[in-house]
Amino acid sequence: MTRGDPPSMEVRRSADRFVTVAAGRTTRHSFSFDRHYDPDNVGLASLVAHNEDLVGPGAGYPEHPHRDLEIVTWVLSGTLRHEDSTGRGGDIRPGTVQRLSAGRGVRHSEVNPDPDEPVHFVQMWVLPDEPGLDPSYEQRDVDADLERGGWVSLASGNQAFADDPAVRLYNSRSVLQAVRLPRGGSVRLPEPRGERSGEPSVCHLFVARGGVEMESLGELDTGDAARLFGAGGQLVAAPNGAEVLLWKMHPGPR
Repeated sequence: MTRGDPPSMEVRRSADRFVTVAAGRTTRHSFSFDRHYDPDNVGLASLVAHNEDLVGPGAGYPEHPHRDLEIVTWVLSGTLRHEDSTGRGGDIRPGTVQRLSAGRGVRHSEVNPDPDEPVHFVQMWVLPDEPGLDPSYEQRDVDADLERGGWVSLASGNQAFADDPAVRLYNSRSVLQAVRLPRGGSVRLPEPRGERSGEPSVCHLFVARGGVEMESLGELDTGDAARLFGAGGQLVAAPNGAEVLLWKMHPGPR
């Protein structure tokens, strides 16, 4: 949206997402992805992929390439093992945020090392500020921060938009935040305007687990999402507990 457009909000239900079923894994896509294409749903600002994966024991994604993407992964349950051509890697579990900057090119694999339990995770792709950067990798445990309550900045490239993000993005206009709400807990969404440009922000709110009641929009269940254009400040309440991921993006010149 541009300056002067009226604020707006829309709900995207979990059941309406594209679904890919492959060997040992099921992926639900919030935007167009691979063979699934909708010209009216190819991304939101710099967010170009938002996938929810359920991967069975021993299954996953064999080594494959990426370039010029900031890839952020958030595990909901189980363990995801990452290895890449930079020599970095590790096991990611609930409460740990991971960022892989593909830069000028990287190859990586993502598999479930557990012989018995599936891994459930959300993976999100945003565009970097510039192409051709050096590939890099970072992960950090934020479980204790989430347990203290309130929004936690998982990933950002600009501290004007997020104080002390857990991992750095090479994207200076976007921030990923998370909140873990106990039964009966609530939190307000950030206000809608960017700190520098004055342009309205664009937000993508995703209910990763549980359910919430959102002011002006009503009930959102697990897997539902809300897209907010220049709208913010709404109360989000969780009658029975919830975990929510929120991308806040600031369009306009850097």
